[in-house]
Amino acid sequence: MIIGILICAIGLLPLFLALSIGKVYNETKLSVGMIISMILITIWQLDIGVLYFKDVLSEEVILFLFKLFRAGPIFCLPIVLYMAYWIINNQPSVVKKTNWLTRISYALFTKKALIGFTIWSLFVYFISWTSLGVKELVVVAERFTGNHYFPDYGPLLWVYFIHMAAILFFMFVLCLLSLRIRNSHFKSFLIGFSFNSLLLIVPGALNFIPLTGLLTSSIGVILFSVGSLHVFIKFNVDLKIYSYELMEKQKKLGYTGQLTGSLIHEVKNTNSIIKSFSGMLEKSDDLNERDKRTLEMIGKSSEHLDQLTDNYSAYMKAAALTFKTEDLAEIIQESIDFSAGMLQENKVELEFANTYSPLNVYLNRTNLKQVFINLIKNSVEAMPEDRPEKKITISTEMDEKNIIIHFTDTGKGIPQENWVCVFDPFISLGNKKRGMGMGLPFVKKMMIEHLGDINVVESSPSGTHFKLEIPQEGMLNGGNYQIPMEDI
Repeated sequence: MIIGILICAIGLLPLFLALSIGKVYNETKLSVGMIISMILITIWQLDIGVLYFKDVLSEEVILFLFKLFRAGPIFCLPIVLYMAYWIINNQPSVVKKTNWLTRISYALFTKKALIGFTIWSLFVYFISWTSLGVKELVVVAERFTGNHYFPDYGPLLWVYFIHMAAILFFMFVLCLLSLRIRNSHFKSFLIGFSFNSLLLIVPGALNFIPLTGLLTSSIGVILFSVGSLHVFIKFNVDLKIYSYELMEKQKKLGYTGQLTGSLIHEVKNTNSIIKSFSGMLEKSDDLNERDKRTLEMIGKSSEHLDQLTDNYSAYMKAAALTFKTEDLAEIIQESIDFSAGMLQENKVELEFANTYSPLNVYLNRTNLKQVFINLIKNSVEAMPEDRPEKKITISTEMDEKNIIIHFTDTGKGIPQENWVCVFDPFISLGNKKRGMGMGLPFVKKMMIEHLGDINVVESSPSGTHFKLEIPQEGMLNGGNYQIPMEDI
C-alpha cells in the first residue's frame, strides 16, 4: 500500500504542473495540449498505483479502476498529434516536402489524421474493457515491492503494443520534422518535448515485465515532468520576450509618427504666418520691381511647402488595417500574375524561387501584395531598353527570427549615396520620366507597418538587390495591430 501511495503521489506531480501551466500560460492551444497531456500522465500513474492497494480495495474495484485509468496511456497518442498538428499548422514556414519520407511525415500531422487516431484510441480503450484486452488480475510476489496485483492480458494485447509503438514512432517523426522547422523557438520545444516523451514511454514499457515491478514508469514521469516544464517555460518566455521587442518597436514607430505629425503641424502653422505677412507686404505701394519678384518667389515657395506638408500628411495617414495569417508565397505569386502583362510588354523575365511551404505570415493581404507589384513595376521601369538580359529574381530565405525575401533585378542600379534616400517620399532619382517617387516609399512604409523592413543590399549599373524582412512571430501577437498615428 505504501508503494501505491508513493506511485500516486509521484503521479500527482504532472497534475500540479498542469494547474501551474493553466494559471500562468493559458493563452494558446499549445497550453491546452500540455495541460491535457500532464493530466493523462497523472491518470496513467493512478492506473499503476491502484495495483498496490491489494490490502485496501477488493479485486473487482481495483480491476475496474485499472481499466478506467487505462485512458491515461491510451489517449496520449491523439494529444501528441494534437500538439504537433497545432505547431506545424501555425508555423510561419517549413521546408518544402522534398522527399517521400517528409511527405509521409506531414501527412500524419493533419486534421484527418488527428480524427482518425482519436477514433483508433477509442477503439483500443474499448478493447481494454473486455476480456480480449485485460482478463483479470493476478497476484505477483516481487522482492522489493512485495505482493501486488498484475494484469493478466487477453489475446488482443498486441493491439495495445501497436498503439504504444505508434506513440514512439510519432515521437521519432516529430523529431524529424522539428529539424526542418527554421523557427528556433518551435524547433527547441519540439525536440525537447519529443526527447522527454521518450524518457517517459521507454521506462513505462518495462511495466509489462512483472519482475521489474511497476515503479519504472514513475522514474519516467519525474524525468518527463521536470524536462517538459523546462522546455515549455523556456518556449513561452522566449516568445514573450520577442513579442515584447516587437511591441516596443511598434511603440517607437508610433511615437516617431506622432513627432512627425507634430512637426508637420508646426511647419504648416509657421508657413501660414509667412503667407499672411507676405500677402500684407504685397499690398504695400512702396515696393519696387525687385521686391515684388522676391515676394513672388516667397509666395511660390510657401505654396510648394504647403503642398509638401499636405502630401506628407496624406502619406502618413492610414486607415485601420486588418491583419491575418496568410501564405506569403501565394501573395507574391498573385503579384507576379497581376504584373504579367507589364513584364511581357517590356520583355522582362521573372523567376520566383521558394523553398518553403507554406510561408505563413501575419499580414495585410492587399497592402503586401501592392508592395511586390510596386517593386516589380519599379524594376521594370529601371531596365534600359538595350539591356540584353532583362530579369527579375525573387527568392525566399529564413533565419531564426525573420522571413527574408530577396528581390533582384538587372536594372540600371541606384548610386550608393542614394540607397537610403530612395525610400524617402516625393524624391525622384531621375530614373523615371513621370511619377512622384512614391513607389519605394510606399513599400518601405508597408514593410515597417508589418514590423519588418526593406533595404538595398547591393546595387550597380548591372542591377539592384533589395532585401525584405518580416518577423516570423508577428503572427503570434494575435488580434489586429497597426502603427498608431495621430490625425494630422
